[in-house]
Amino acid sequence: MTAKLVSPIDPALIPTLKAGETVLLSGVIYTARDAAHTRMSQAIQNGTPLPIEIAGQTIFYAGPTPTPPGRACGAIGPTTSVRMDPFTPALLDRGLLAIIGKGNRGETVKEAIVRNSAVYLTASAGCAAYLSACVESVEVVAYDDLGTESIKRLTVRDLPLMVAIDCQGNDIYELGPRTYASKS
Repeated sequence: MTAKLVSPIDPALIPTLKAGETVLLSGVIYTARDAAHTRMSQAIQNGTPLPIEIAGQTIFYAGPTPTPPGRACGAIGPTTSVRMDPFTPALLDRGLLAIIGKGNRGETVKEAIVRNSAVYLTASAGCAAYLSACVESVEVVAYDDLGTESIKRLTVRDLPLMVAIDCQGNDIYELGPRTYASKS
C-alpha cells in the first residue's frame, strides 16, 4: 500500500507510517546538504535564528543541478544521509518532522527520530532525472552563495519515497525490527 502525504506533514500521520512502506509526497519541502547544515549548526550554536522555520517541515538532502529550459528543476537526487548525522538530532529536537535522503543513519539520529516522533524517508539513488519531474517549483530561500547547496523551497507532486526509519525506530537497513524506548 502506498501512503499519500502532503508536506508539511500532519504530525498525527507520522505514527501511521511503517518502515518499508512506500509514500508519494506532495507539497512544500526544503533542500539542504552539508554546507547548509554546517551553517544551520553554527546558527544554533550562536543562538541566532535559523534561516527557515524548521518546526513541522521536511528537509530533502539534495542539491538540484541547474534548471534546463522548460523545466522547473534540474536533476535532483538524494545525498548520502549519514553525512548529515552530526547535525540532524539538533534539527529534529527543534521540530523538524521528516528527512529525505539515502542510506543508513547512525544511532543518535535513530534515537532523535524516535524521541521526536519524526520519520526518515529514502529516495532511490540513480533516479535524479525522474525525481526532477516531480518538482513543480524551486526557490532559493537561504544561503544563495552556496549555489547548489543553498537551501531551496521546493513544491513537489507525488515524489516517490520509502519509509526507511519510522517513529518507533524500525529501520529497513537493519536485518530485523528494532525498537527504541520513547524518551518523554
